[in-house]
This record gives sequence, structure tokens and C-alpha cells, in this order.
Amino acid sequence: MAKAAKERIGILGGTFNPIHQGHIAMALSALQGASLSRVLLLPDRVPPHKTGIAPAEDRWRMVCAAAVGYEGLEPSRIELDREGTTYTFDTLTALREQNLKAELYYIIGTDTLMELRNWHRWREVLGLCTFLVCPRKTEHAPASIRAEQTLLEGLGGHFRPLTMDMVDISSTELRTALAEDQPTALLSPAVRAYCHARGLYGMTEIDPHSEAWMERLFRDLTVKRFAHTLGVTYTARNLARIHHVDVRKAEIAALLHDSAKCLPLKDMQKIALDHALTSDKEVLSSGALLHSIAGAWLAANVYGVQDPEILRAISCHTTGKVGMTPLDMLVYLADKIEPGRPSYPLLDKVCMMAPLSLERALLASMNGTVDYVRSKGKPVHHQTLETLAWLKTLPEVSGRTAEED
Repeated sequence: MAKAAKERIGILGGTFNPIHQGHIAMALSALQGASLSRVLLLPDRVPPHKTGIAPAEDRWRMVCAAAVGYEGLEPSRIELDREGTTYTFDTLTALREQNLKAELYYIIGTDTLMELRNWHRWREVLGLCTFLVCPRKTEHAPASIRAEQTLLEGLGGHFRPLTMDMVDISSTELRTALAEDQPTALLSPAVRAYCHARGLYGMTEIDPHSEAWMERLFRDLTVKRFAHTLGVTYTARNLARIHHVDVRKAEIAALLHDSAKCLPLKDMQKIALDHALTSDKEVLSSGALLHSIAGAWLAANVYGVQDPEILRAISCHTTGKVGMTPLDMLVYLADKIEPGRPSYPLLDKVCMMAPLSLERALLASMNGTVDYVRSKGKPVHHQTLETLAWLKTLPEVSGRTAEED
């Protein structure tokens, strides 16, 4: 019988302050270029010689959110949960003990290659892994880099170059862009939304309780749902700015819109019945519908949000509601078109329409939802049908085409 192939584990460590698309590109390049089984993303706990970094748990949550949607990328707490200063030697030793039959591949840039001999117990590190080297901007000449690699190989090191575009992203410049609220394509929408919600890197946090909110949301939601929530928050913020809606209200409603989503149905039902939130049997029997009402209750009674406009937007983000306000509409739409949402019919159309007209985009989106529900042989909730009928009376959609109807 042929031997099973050894697992090939890639390791990308770093401060991730914050994690950006350059980190993701390096991890994916290693995953594919070196035929790895998976790549571990390891945020540091106490990086040597570094100050001014975001709290460890914030960086951990951002790494988790950034990795969602990339098969083979796996966040790891191995360095966060170790007491004391973080050293690569300790990490590699622990990973070898946990994965006795695996081959370890440590991902670095050419700039880091030139610093390896400054690492703690660097001679021993050379024998613990193969280094995958990504091109990075460095002050060292190519001849110097080749000479250093040759020297390290002579001491037992193993190196393999990765073919990818040059990674030239300054975390300092990214943090400056965040502090100045400038757009950047180098951060995922989820990470940018997290930074703003928490007030990291000089941004203004959306609420004084945001640290506790993030802790609870990360605990109560799946990582995928948490990342979705951040994507909705990012989208709601942008739509609020475009349509002159209170940005803070939009962000809070979006951040908490799915706060009940991962509760068992029986727990949602208990909240609804104990507090007389609804007697609608169709809503009570469906977590997909009930989580909006239960979520509004949680927002008020667990998260401490008392603004009725925010609570209303949360409560109607699944079925819609006659008389929806612009805030209600943009939260509903942000949930449907956030950047991490898998593709579905009408997604591109609704994305295109939302910045132009909330009403017309909502009409298109709800029509699509009705078609989908009916295609599954299920009844459409009466509140959705009533909302659609109401939307068609609005002057903002009076010029709609038959196709949009």
C-alpha cells in the first residue's frame, strides 16, 4: 500500500497590524505555489521590539474575518496564547510536536531573509522548516540576497522562491489612511469596518461600548457570519454617506442586524414569546425571519441601543415593512449586497442601483427575493408582499420598467 502523502503546512506569522491584502496574497501564493495543504495565519502576541500595535484580540478577530472565503487559510492562536515574548523557534517547535508527520514551510519576504541571522536561536530555526521566500522591496542588492541565501543554505537552511508580484505594502501608510478616513483597496471591507467600529489606528469608534459589542458578536456568531456582519457594516456606511443618512445609526444597525442569527430557533422563539414581540406563526417558525425581531430585542436589551430608528431598521431587515425609512432600506440592501455575499441573480444590478436610488434598488432586490422563494415552492411572507405593493406607489420608482417589476 502506498504511503499517504505528508501534510504540508505553511506558516505566515506577523503582527498583522492590521492584516492586509498583501498578507493574503503571500499566503495564497504559498498555498498554490508550494502545493501546501493549508496555511496557518499566526498573529503575534508580544512581538519583540514593536510598540503601538492594536490589542491582540482585535488583531485576532481581524485575521479571522480576513481569512473567510479563502479555502486553505486557517487562523491560529498558537502565538497569541503563549505567555511571554514570541519567538519563531518556539512556534516551529510547538507545531512540529503537534504535527509529527507534517512538513513545515515558513513564509517570509526577501527583506526578512536578510534578517534571519538576528532571530532568536536562528541556527536551530534553519533545521525546523523550509523557507518560502516572497519578493519584497528591500534596500539590499540582488547579489547580496543571493549571497546571504547561499550562506544560510551552507548552514543547513532550505529555501524556495515563490513566484508572485512584488509585495510592497506599508502598514504604516495603511494606518495613516485609516486615521485620515481615506479609501484604500489594500484592506478587505471587513477589516476596514472592524477598524472603524473599534476606533483603531486613529479612527473614531462608532460607540463607546464597541469593544464589548465586538467581543460578544465574535463569541455569539460563526466566523463566517461575523465577517458578513462587518461587510454589511462597511456597505451600510458607504450607502449612508451617499444618501445623506446618519452614518453612525447605519453602522450600528448593520453591526447588530444579525446579533440573533446564530441562536437556536427555540431561543429566538422564547425571546419573541416572553416579550410579546410577535404572534405571527410563520415568523415564529422560521429562524431566517425571526432573527430580525429577536435581534432588535437583543440590540436594545443586551447591547444597550435605545434609538428606535436603529431598532426598527434591525427588525425589518428580513421581510421589509410598509413605510420603510432610508435607514431601513439601506440596512436591508447592505445585507443583500455586502462584498462577501456569494453571487446570485440580480446581485450586480442591485449593487449598481443602490447608490443611485434606495427605493428602486429595494424594489429590484425584493422582487428577486419573491421569485426565489416562490421557485422553492414556499409562501412569501405577507409583509414582504405589502412592502412591494407600497414601494410601487412611491414617486421614486414611478419610472420603473416592466422588467424591473
